[in-house]
Amino acid sequence: MGAQEFPVPPPPFTEGMFPCSSCHASLETNRKKRELKEEHSNIKMHHAEAMRWCLDCHDAKNRDKLRLFNGELINFTESYRLCGECHGNLYRDWRAGIHGKRTGYFAGTGKRTYLLCAHCHDPHEPKFKMVIPEPPPFRPTDRRNEK
Repeated sequence: MGAQEFPVPPPPFTEGMFPCSSCHASLETNRKKRELKEEHSNIKMHHAEAMRWCLDCHDAKNRDKLRLFNGELINFTESYRLCGECHGNLYRDWRAGIHGKRTGYFAGTGKRTYLLCAHCHDPHEPKFKMVIPEPPPFRPTDRRNEK
């Protein structure tokens, strides 16, 4: 797959975030996996953290790009391609409209837009937080809810 096939909205970057290259362009690349205590203290890596490191996804020379397994550099708007390299089954379902969210597609109105994985999942901690379900609503005809 080459050029982007369908529109995606810009990635949901944190407000106030600036291009990675504004700092990393002048820093020497340190490939050693380590705890980031100062600059990126707000990033908690809970995404296969025993095996992963920043430079597995981010390009070492151009931090404003992501790097695919084959070495191809992509923009953050194509991050779904990077996610799909490890999560092939979810990528397939996302492309088919089974996983994720699309707008303007089923209703036939507006441009078809696919939300990126990062619109719902934090790339550094993609698992959703556990939620305790609410009890079902009470229906007067439902005797199971009586005491």
